[in-house]
Amino acid sequence: MLAELAHTFAALSLVSIGGVNALLPEIRRQVVDVHGWMTDAVFANTFAIASAAPGPNVILVSLIGWQVAGWAGLVVATLAIMVPSCALAFFAARLLSRWSGSTAVAVVKGAWVPLGLGLVLASGVSMMRTVDRDAFTVAISLATAAFVVASRRNPLWALAAGTCANIVALHMS
Repeated sequence: MLAELAHTFAALSLVSIGGVNALLPEIRRQVVDVHGWMTDAVFANTFAIASAAPGPNVILVSLIGWQVAGWAGLVVATLAIMVPSCALAFFAARLLSRWSGSTAVAVVKGAWVPLGLGLVLASGVSMMRTVDRDAFTVAISLATAAFVVASRRNPLWALAAGTCANIVALHMS
């Protein structure tokens, strides 16, 4: 089990452009569909807990590791998601600093931004598909996304409004 955790998250680590949230659809696929370590509902709850907790978003992977194999799983999953990408970033930064004035380096750096944004957007859509089961929750998700995109306000306002809307809806049903 620990070897599977290490292999799964080390491989994901090497393509983690934009961080763990950009990998969310593939993490969900691996954890739920491929390995069967969690159900969609448990994954969504684990993601919610990780998102609500202070600190880096990599805590999601740590919680998955803990759920799958206890403390050893937590350590293995956390190291597997962090060490390969950190090593890759270290060596890439050293190489890029050598050729920092090159046009090719500027083009590559410019390409990372839309790639990372696209992966984060795909993560949002993936989580909506996982947790939004009716028109009301889809509307809340879309309204939240519109608020975040169109407003300069803190996204926590959208989170609070969505929470209040859900509480009202629960009391009305």
